[in-house]
Amino acid sequence: MTGIMKRKQYEAAFKAKVALEAVKGEKTIAQAASEYGVHPNLVRKWKEHLLRVLPELFSDRRKRQEGEREELEAELFRQIGQLRVENEWLKKNQRLQ
Repeated sequence: MTGIMKRKQYEAAFKAKVALEAVKGEKTIAQAASEYGVHPNLVRKWKEHLLRVLPELFSDRRKRQEGEREELEAELFRQIGQLRVENEWLKKNQRLQ
């Protein structure tokens, strides 16, 4: 055994749940950390992250970014379709020669 420890990775939903508990303020960070079996520094970090990104959920910028992403996806799907048609055409014409 090499003795190297892997960091525990937590699911996003778990982080959100713990962070929300910390934001509510019904328990101290230490209490929430103890309850969920994580280090208090992680709870503090997740809480800060939640408070930092929460306003974005209600911003127009997020909607604009989602719209731009949808437009990009639509264009990429269109290009994929076009390339498929061209590929089939090339295959068909190659067989004819």
